[in-house]
Amino acid sequence: MNLLLLHPDQRLDGDRWRLDDRQATHVRSVLKLAEGDHCRAGLLDEGTGQAVIESIKNNEIEISFKVDSKPVFALPLNLLLALPRPKMLKRLLVDAASLGIKNIVLVNAAKVDKSYWQTPNLKGDLLREKLLLGLEQAGDPVMPRLRLAPRFRPFVEDELDQWAGPGRRLVAHPGPFPELPRGLDEPATLAIGPEGGWTPFEVALLEQQGFGCHRFGSRILRVETALPALVGALMRLP
Repeated sequence: MNLLLLHPDQRLDGDRWRLDDRQATHVRSVLKLAEGDHCRAGLLDEGTGQAVIESIKNNEIEISFKVDSKPVFALPLNLLLALPRPKMLKRLLVDAASLGIKNIVLVNAAKVDKSYWQTPNLKGDLLREKLLLGLEQAGDPVMPRLRLAPRFRPFVEDELDQWAGPGRRLVAHPGPFPELPRGLDEPATLAIGPEGGWTPFEVALLEQQGFGCHRFGSRILRVETALPALVGALMRLP
């Protein structure tokens, strides 16, 4: 945790805040801070600043904090991601948030197991928790916008164009396609398929919305490996 990310509900009054149980445990057990010590904190969807540990009573910690810095750089990248295995989904959301991706859609695909959509991991609180972990890692206070699209064709035909907005539209897909562009600093939308890849029908629908297929080397990667590798190569990271 590189940032104590505060929610407005944690404000006591003025510049005084109370840490939640997880944050308090981290401050005491990992950071080993004492009263009067400083650390970095942020206010959700606002900005960051310096916090001072004001009091520690058992596991109840109060700090003083106010925003004095703007949020860190966000990638101009939308991510369209076929719903992965539940355990992998947790790691991918942490990675996506820590990389600075702010617009994510988890979409169905023919090779996505139907049981994945029934997992408790898709409950809002659990998804939010993983995104928060990614923000804390990166020192970023701005929550990504995440939505679920359990029906592929209606989303692609009716909503994808407006959601993706301006910029390049890229499908990561193995085959005899042009190499993925590198080091972009312009808006883009990246579509990453399931472990078995997109079907020809799915690729055709994406192409109708202006997406082009691009390969990323000659290796077939697992999604959890592909996401950070693709984003790191595609975008110019700050």
